[in-house]
Amino acid sequence: MKTTRLILVGGFLGAGKTTLLWEGAQRLADRGQRIGLITNDQAPELVDTAFLSRDHVAVAEVSGSCFCCNFQGLLDALHTVRTAAQADVLIAEPVGSCTDLSATIVQPLKDRLSHELVIAPLSVMADPVRLADILDGGTAELHPSAAYIFRKQLEEADIIVISKTDQLTPSELIALKARMAEAYPDADLFSLSAETGEGLDEWLDAVTTQSNGGQHLVEMDYDIYAEGEAVLGWLNAAFTLNGDMTDWNAFAESLMTSLGQQFDSMGASVGHVKILMKSDDAFLIGNLTGKIDTLGIRGTIQTASEVQLILNARVQMSPEALEKVVREALDSTCGEHILATPKAWRCLSPGRPNPTHRYDHVVKSVEG
Repeated sequence: MKTTRLILVGGFLGAGKTTLLWEGAQRLADRGQRIGLITNDQAPELVDTAFLSRDHVAVAEVSGSCFCCNFQGLLDALHTVRTAAQADVLIAEPVGSCTDLSATIVQPLKDRLSHELVIAPLSVMADPVRLADILDGGTAELHPSAAYIFRKQLEEADIIVISKTDQLTPSELIALKARMAEAYPDADLFSLSAETGEGLDEWLDAVTTQSNGGQHLVEMDYDIYAEGEAVLGWLNAAFTLNGDMTDWNAFAESLMTSLGQQFDSMGASVGHVKILMKSDDAFLIGNLTGKIDTLGIRGTIQTASEVQLILNARVQMSPEALEKVVREALDSTCGEHILATPKAWRCLSPGRPNPTHRYDHVVKSVEG
């Protein structure tokens, strides 16, 4: 079988990785490439997987732990999607709170699968608002240990991608890029908006032609890393919602607003809150990546009596507190006229990272 190019896209929760995967996959398909996608989470019922699986795109999900702690699961997913799609390119999205990817994922893949995979430069996406505060020496409203993860992600990147540039003025973007070039001179720097498409082709050109992934290894304090993940409550849930002639866009707006306002009032930093609602071929997605002013909803569901809802939340609070907030918001939004039938409900705090492999040297790349 021919070699397949693997593009890993890391970055902290809320950076916009999933939107980039979808838009990047569509553009590569337009270029005549066969694409497969791989998602990753600490638990199943992932909005990202449901979103990316539209239009019969080949998608595999590695759930239950991060790629690095379930390396065999990653290998199985790579094989499954590569075979199913006869893929020219695979794009994989690790857990947003995961770092040390170069040592625990990229180097082992280069060492063990160089005859099958060409590893593109490790891309790390960063939300510009959080990025600016990190550069100022702040924590981007995260727990200091979670901010440590954010910084380590940037340090190990071969390519740093400033995302959501549609939210910046041209002068703000120029200033931010200048600061990033000074702070991370060993990384290639790109900026893009997955929403508008600006800058997307330039990044795709780089990751589909270069084969030098994993050029940087970082020193990692796994005690701080573990704390940075453990401060997050992690909730994945799925429901069937029934309500006669319900305006589901208004429902989604109300639910996400209720959650955002409650988290803001509690001073709980949001990694991300995502919902996906689906009825037949129609869907909508809601995203919250910080305070309530980051709320966005796209897509439309015409009035329908039944929809499927998937909800993922990563918020800086205990799993018990997160579960209480989400249940109350859902009950309040449903009221007496909408019946929510649970299909899955998992609320947890991630365990200590325990990678299958951790290399202390950069494996020489094999040119593709």
